[in-house]
Amino acid sequence: MTDERRFEELLAEFTRVGVDLDSFPAGIGVHREDALRILRSLPDGAGPAAFLSRVRLEQHSSARNGGGDAYSATGT
Repeated sequence: MTDERRFEELLAEFTRVGVDLDSFPAGIGVHREDALRILRSLPDGAGPAAFLSRVRLEQHSSARNGGGDAYSATGT
């Protein structure tokens, strides 16, 4: 799958869940695959708080397990 297609999927899932990327905290970092998995697990309209809660849970779990590199919300 191309990067462009993955990005389109992420945008579609953010929209479905109700996360407004214009107000998304730039300091949150998450692997693209993890973000997509988290978003797909959330119900329609779950909102940004549900997504961020799951990201934080993943980060805590990853930190305990020695997680690797992550993409930030700014794409770096």
